[in-house]
Order: sequence, then C-alpha cells, then structure tokens
Amino acid sequence: MIKTLQIKNYAIIESLEIDFSKGLTIITGETGAGKSILLGALGLIMGKRAETKALHDVEKKCIIEANFEISRYQGLKAFFEDNDIDYEAETVVRREILPSGKTRAFVNDTPVNLKVLQQLSGSLVDLHQQFDTQDINDVSFQLRMVDALADNGAILEKYEVLFKGYQSNQRRLKQLIKQNETSAKETDFLNFQLEEFNNAELIEDEQVGLENELSTLNNAEEIKSKLAGAFRHLSEDEQSVLSQLETLGIALNQVQKYSPSLAPLLEKYNGLVLELGELANEFEGIANDTEYNPERAQEVQSRLDLVYRLQKKHGVNSIIELLQIQNDITSQLSSFGDLSNEIIELENAITKAELKLRKIAKELTTRRKSVVDGFLKLVHQQLALLSMEHALLKVDISPSEELLSTGGDIVEFLFAPNKGSRFLSIKSVASGGELSRLTLCIKSLVASAIPLPTLIFDEIDAGVSGDVALKMGRILRKLSNEHQVVVITHSPQVASKADAHYFVYKRVEDQRTKTKVRALNNGERVRAIATMLSTNPPSDSAIENAKELLAMA
Repeated sequence: MIKTLQIKNYAIIESLEIDFSKGLTIITGETGAGKSILLGALGLIMGKRAETKALHDVEKKCIIEANFEISRYQGLKAFFEDNDIDYEAETVVRREILPSGKTRAFVNDTPVNLKVLQQLSGSLVDLHQQFDTQDINDVSFQLRMVDALADNGAILEKYEVLFKGYQSNQRRLKQLIKQNETSAKETDFLNFQLEEFNNAELIEDEQVGLENELSTLNNAEEIKSKLAGAFRHLSEDEQSVLSQLETLGIALNQVQKYSPSLAPLLEKYNGLVLELGELANEFEGIANDTEYNPERAQEVQSRLDLVYRLQKKHGVNSIIELLQIQNDITSQLSSFGDLSNEIIELENAITKAELKLRKIAKELTTRRKSVVDGFLKLVHQQLALLSMEHALLKVDISPSEELLSTGGDIVEFLFAPNKGSRFLSIKSVASGGELSRLTLCIKSLVASAIPLPTLIFDEIDAGVSGDVALKMGRILRKLSNEHQVVVITHSPQVASKADAHYFVYKRVEDQRTKTKVRALNNGERVRAIATMLSTNPPSDSAIENAKELLAMA
C-alpha cells in the first residue's frame, strides 16, 4: 500500500504531502484545483514520460517521492534481487525532473531505468482513470481474474513449469533440424569436393615435371633440329670442331718436346676435347630420342588442365596447397555427425510433454468454466444496483489452436450494455460511465481472490448520482476492507464513505497560483460534502443531508 506521497516543484504544486489511509481515501476539491495534477505525479512514480514544462520553478528540480509498505506483496523480493535493488518492507520510490530536462528514477536510493520502475509500480498501484481501460480490456487480465476465481494458482504453476520445458525443447528441436539440414547440405558439398580430389590422385611434385615434359613435347622438332645440328657441327662435318681440335692437338704434341711446361696444359686440352666429344654424343642421343608425340602431349596437357582448374577453384598456386585442402575436407567430414537420433528423442519428449500439458489444460478449462456462471450472476446483480439492469457481461472461453503459456483457452469478456445489444468487446461498446461501473463491479468481486495492488480510481462515479452513486460508494467501501482504495470524486455520496478525506484547493501566494491539499476533520467533511450537494456556502438542508450521509457511512 502507498503510505505517503510527497510532491515538490510540480506544475502548480510548490510542495505538499499526503498520508494515505489503509482503507478508503477520498480526494475532492474545487474544479481545476489540481486533482488531476496529483494523478500526473503518481503517473511519474509509475514510470510515465516527464516534461520540463511540468516544473513549478524552472530553476529547480522536481521531486516526487512515494513511500510504499510492500511486505504483503508476494514475489517482490525476487524482483528486487533480480534488479540488484535493496529490498525494504517500506520502499521509497523517487522520480526527479532536472531543469535541463533530464529525468532520474530511484528505488530505495538505487538508480533504476523506466522499464524497471514501470514493472515495480505496476505491482504496487492499479491506476484506473475514465477512458484508461488497459486493464479491464486486457484479455490477459481477464483470464487472470477468471483463474483467481477458479483458484487455479497451484495448477497453473505446475503447468507453467512444464510449458517452459516444452517450449525450450521445441526451440531446441527447430535448431537441431536446421543444423541437421545445414550439415547434410554441407556434407554433400564437401563429399563432392573430396570426390574431385580423390579422382584427381594428385602427386606432390608432379606439376613441374609435367610442365617441363609438355614444353619438350610442344618443341620437339626444334629441339631435334638444333641438337642434331650441334652434333654435326661438333663432330660430323668435314671441318667439324672436333676434327680441327684433333689437328691442333697433333701440332701441340709436336712442340711439347721443346717445352716441357706444356705437358699439363696439353693434358687439360686433351680432356676438354674428350668432354666435347662426349657432349656431341649426348646431343646426338637426345636428338635421336626426341620425337613429337601428339597423344602424349594431349595427355600431359589434360592432366595440367585438371591441376590448374583445381588451383583456380580453391585459390591456390601449388599441388601441395591442394593436398592440404583435401586433408582439411577429410577432417571436416569426419567431424560432422548425424543428428537424427537426437531429433527423434527430442520429438518423443515433446510429444509426451504435450500430452501432459493438454491434460492439465483440460482441467484448467473445466475449472474456469465452472466459476463463470456464479461470477456473472454477481456481476449482473451489482450492475442492476448501479442502474445498469439491462447490461450483460459474457465470459467467452474458446479453445486456442495451440497450447499457450496459460493453457488451452482464449478468454475474453464481452459486453452488451443495453437490452437487445450484441455482445462485443468491452472497449468497443462501453461508454465511460458504463466502463467505470463495470470495472468497479468486476474488481470488487475478484478483490478477495486476486492480489490487486493499491486501487486508484479517478472519476469512476462519472455520470452517476443519487442512489446509484450511494451504492457505488458502498461497493468502494466494501472493496477497501481488503485493499487500499484511493478515489478522486465529485460525488458527495461516494465522498461520505471515506476513512480519510483530502480536499484540494488553490491559493495565490507571492503572485503565483499554488495547489494545496489538507486533510478534513469531521466538521470540515460535513461542509465539503454539503457544498458538493448544493452551493458554496451550502444551505442548511444540504448540511443536514451531509450529516445524514456521513452517519449512514
């Protein structure tokens, strides 16, 4: 519950503080005095957008601070731990707007972002304003109310645990199927590449030899011609080099006897002649062995073309690199495993889980349907008390196409405000006044079954007066027995039911209009309610009527 609200430097509020009753707190006041400003301040505590134009004094920062007693709220300790916030039974939520336009939010002096603030405040405050219908029109909230009435908490908890595992397995199954498909495609591609390599039967050092052989084959005629010519020039012609050298050698041998120092030189000379003869013979042998072989040239060219194509395909320049790629592909293929068995096991687990979930979902459906008639009977009784005797509410429970996190049902509240009207979604057909009364009826009936936070109603009594407003006040009063309820109202009948009554008014101070709030004592409450019943100042009969209303409360 909210204990206090402090507002500084916001709109036309310079500074004020409100202490809220744990029961029914009523806020009334002059038109335009600032009741809506209080709601705006609460909205900031709940994480709504802030603007610098809301500053009362643009040179100072705005501070809005609310103290909450949260020890009775279940599940909040885990929220505080998850968000690294100190848990305190009396928690302080603060929002600041700086003159620069920057805003800050704190929970127990720990800075938090707006998302965290919204999540926390949504568990602490239920703010219902006329035309603000996000809860009663929210199908998840409608389902939550039906489950609360059916006491489905324990069954839902069991279902949700199973459903999380079921969803996790479904996600894993999709991942495995995709992975298996990708693996199969990649395996096919790698097998294709490996087959190319295996068929090629590459040899590490064959490329250079093939390139040399092809060069020789393609130039065989020229090689044969040139080497045969060299042989003839060295050895066969009449004036061959070797014959001339032999003649020269004879002449040198003749003078050797005259110059003994020539002996080693002649020995070297004779060796060179011998080597040159051997060289001539080798030229002749190669020339004789060299023949143009077109079939072999084509064979070598085809082999080299295969090597070049593989090198270009894989972006390398040597057979050594190709052989490394072949080894890598072989390793990759050995690392791929077939996931089919794991997929089958997971599919079986999902099927078993789905059978269990559907069994629990069926039980939830039965329990939900069992409370609908009794709930609707009470809603229609209360609507009739509030002058909506022809209005009808319908709880439509239909099966969903697939399992949901809440079972197998789609639950929606449908409303027919007038006799003969079609049942449509509440948002489509309910006017502001009808929506206010319907919301009050529904929330008051589920109040003991669902852990609603502090309930704040703004003009929930809009469009009603007299006996209907009195009955609405009684419903609010009864609702406040189990929940803290804050109501901003223009109805004297509703105001008379308050445990604490605050009056909002304006004053001009230092040439500026400022909003003030004060708690009313018994005498002041009589006058305030009498004024709401008549005029200001109130008539004597209005004062007596106000006293009667307060006595009835």
